[in-house]
Amino acid sequence: MDMNQYLEIFIDESKEHLQEMNQILLELENKPDNLKLLDAIFRIAHTIKGMAGTMGYSKITNLTHKMESLMHEVRTGNVKISEKIVDVLFECFDALEEYVENLIANGEEGALDTEDLVNKLAAFISNGGDVEIEKTVSKSTVDTEEKNDGEHKFSIEFDEITRNVINKAIESDVNIFKIDVILDENCMLKAARSFIVFNKLENLGEVISSKPDVELIEDEKFDLNFEILYFTKLDQLTLHNELINISEIREVVIEEIDEKLEVEKLDDTNDIVETKDKKIEKKSNKSKEKGKKKHAKKASKTVRVDIERLDNLMNLVSELIIIKTRLEDGGNRHSEGRTSEMHETIEYLERITTSLHDAVMKVRMVPVERTFNRFPRMVRDLSKDLGKGINLVMSGEDTEVDRTVIDEIGDPLIHLIRNSIDHGIEDKATRIARGKDENGTVALRAYPDGNTVVIEVEDDGNGIDSEAIKNIAIERKFLTESEVVQLSEKEVINLLFNAGFSTAKEVTDLSGRGVGLDVVKSKIESLNGTVEVDTVLGKGSKFIIRLPLTLAIIQALMITLKEEIYAIPLNNIKEISTINSEEISMIQDQEVVLYRGKTLPLIRLGSILNTKKYEKNIGDMLVVVVKKGDEEAGIIVDELIGQQEIVIKSLGKYLKGINIIAGATILGNGGVALIVDSNQLF
Repeated sequence: MDMNQYLEIFIDESKEHLQEMNQILLELENKPDNLKLLDAIFRIAHTIKGMAGTMGYSKITNLTHKMESLMHEVRTGNVKISEKIVDVLFECFDALEEYVENLIANGEEGALDTEDLVNKLAAFISNGGDVEIEKTVSKSTVDTEEKNDGEHKFSIEFDEITRNVINKAIESDVNIFKIDVILDENCMLKAARSFIVFNKLENLGEVISSKPDVELIEDEKFDLNFEILYFTKLDQLTLHNELINISEIREVVIEEIDEKLEVEKLDDTNDIVETKDKKIEKKSNKSKEKGKKKHAKKASKTVRVDIERLDNLMNLVSELIIIKTRLEDGGNRHSEGRTSEMHETIEYLERITTSLHDAVMKVRMVPVERTFNRFPRMVRDLSKDLGKGINLVMSGEDTEVDRTVIDEIGDPLIHLIRNSIDHGIEDKATRIARGKDENGTVALRAYPDGNTVVIEVEDDGNGIDSEAIKNIAIERKFLTESEVVQLSEKEVINLLFNAGFSTAKEVTDLSGRGVGLDVVKSKIESLNGTVEVDTVLGKGSKFIIRLPLTLAIIQALMITLKEEIYAIPLNNIKEISTINSEEISMIQDQEVVLYRGKTLPLIRLGSILNTKKYEKNIGDMLVVVVKKGDEEAGIIVDELIGQQEIVIKSLGKYLKGINIIAGATILGNGGVALIVDSNQLF
């Protein structure tokens, strides 16, 4: 019997049960005598065991069966719940979560060995809960360590198409390298770090293939390393230095391919090797089909939807069908009242489509509770590791955001919370000496604000020392002393978002590795969001993240540059005004104008986008003032078309990563307008 058809259901159900288990374990730690919590864990373990047994996942079945047995003994009074038991149950939860992640990635449970955990649970049952335990080391970790010992072995494979391209590149005097990038085991945003690696490589040559596939790397469906086949004009040493200088890269292994590979004769290849502009393209339908077969089927992303929202959606679709019929009838009749009736029908259609848009938006919206629920456990573990007392206070968990935003915001929030606990919250002795409560507080809040959702991470710790930041900036040659003196307090704090900037005095598992907040900032800006910092030295810090409600449909201002139409997202626009070209001054090669008592930098969008037949405007000019946090800039445009609701379309893989352009939209006449990412203009 083929069970793959039930895999997605199993994954969704398991995720919900594990989320509930995580919350219950956190409560159980504080209320060990609460029988209702014990019953709930027993029920969840029993349910997952039954589902896993049906699907044939023996490792999950064995682990949950032993958890169920232990919970039964606790409920009957034969075993007394203790901190040791709760710690092992948390380990079991982590193992189950890893099994589910493996199922999502490749449809299999994976190599994680939980025999030690099963033995610990059995020991608790046989000894009434009074046993000494050691930390479990998973088999997958051991395998990774063994793999890194001795001579390095690459696992990336080449099909006939790739071999042919390699041979042609060797003839064209292009260097071909196999690269294995190994991330630091404490790397928190693996996908973001790998993006920086790929971005760097694409600027210096051509990435031909990777293992795992790029899509899996983007979704963080890989361990700590990934392999790349790479063509470049650079030598091996230069390439190594370029990559090893990226933060959170533990090791880079490079092997050159300098001899032709054996290939079988191919009939329908279309391989092009261009060495003049350092581009090597590989096109083949066969290789694409082979690649698809190699990767396991990934589980689709799903959203649980309230039945009332679906009913509303159905009613609106019914209204659309009625309007369609009215339009058809109006088109067939030739009466005098036809025009006015047609106008009424179109107005009605407009109201229904607006309501339909709102309804579809609500279907896509999910509460941030899904992301927030992972943090209590993380804070509990970190407070134990660091010996600090931490209280996590969460509010606004029912605030709804787009499903895609939920998927992306989790990692930046993890980093900010860890940052607050490690850098912000002082140790107990220091807090008592300063007259504070010995336990620090980290507040995590979410609330809607117009067309955006605001998420705040606030702590009552030490705050950020701007003088220390200035000294580090000078010491590490980010800025000179004269440049630092000219910075405002806000600009000094924003230096923390520079790549490799860290204020940690010593390397720990959490900080001091040059991670900084650059990855957090780039991730949030990729979602068209912003991040700001408020801090008072000795009192605490607050990171404020603003995110759009949705990434699919936005309000935009349509503008023209010569014959071309562009869209600027409305939530980035502060105002629209006119200035005269005679008012423009030059400061450090930057055009500026005095506007409302402040210096406003000007951006000639036509020049940046290389618009055809672009000429510098003279006389009165239209300026769209855009904002990014506290910063403002004026974009000079030719004409304004007006405000319009647009559907964002991706530019696709080939045009991915282009600065300034965030996507495209299809206009009413069928033409395409590019969407300007005004954040990138800063």
